[in-house]
Amino acid sequence: MSDEKEKAEQLRDLFVDVTDESTVTEERNEERGTLPDKEEIDDEIRGVIEDIRDEYGFETSLEDDELVTVVRLYHDGASDAQIARELGDDSLDKTVRRARIGLHLFRDSDFDAPFEIDRLRELLDQDATNADAADELGVSASTVRSYRDAVEARREAEAAENEYADRFEAILEDREIAETFTSDAKRDGLEGATEDAEVDVDL
Repeated sequence: MSDEKEKAEQLRDLFVDVTDESTVTEERNEERGTLPDKEEIDDEIRGVIEDIRDEYGFETSLEDDELVTVVRLYHDGASDAQIARELGDDSLDKTVRRARIGLHLFRDSDFDAPFEIDRLRELLDQDATNADAADELGVSASTVRSYRDAVEARREAEAAENEYADRFEAILEDREIAETFTSDAKRDGLEGATEDAEVDVDL
């Protein structure tokens, strides 16, 4: 066997060993419960969604799996339009917005109204209907309804001390830690194996 072929086989064997070791490490970590996998994280997100549904009567036409996608992509910085596209229907952007707000996940634009948002809050405190508020603010009832949803959801969130948004964030931080740890472990393992291989080859 030529020296080059022997060196190539040595490198191949080392990479196989590292891959197997990484797999075993991941399995062990999962057994310990220290690194939650995607399914476990999605289940935790569904649990928070169910709690919001029970507490506030949250309703949406989106399925729970789609809501999990909304939560994940919102935390990844995706816009409502991008989330709708990921769900396979560009026309769902308004549905995504309403669902996101109902889950207490807000954007600054949710309150960037064509009228004084504080005035809407005052009208809501006076039990004004959407039609009455629309007349007072000089906008359509559908516009009032859109911002009313955001204002009321914000009040819910503040009353709950942002509990649900914080729970989503904590769950997804666990995901990021797990993914970073796994990625770093694999990279470090491969780098270490490559360095060892280079040493062996030189010898």
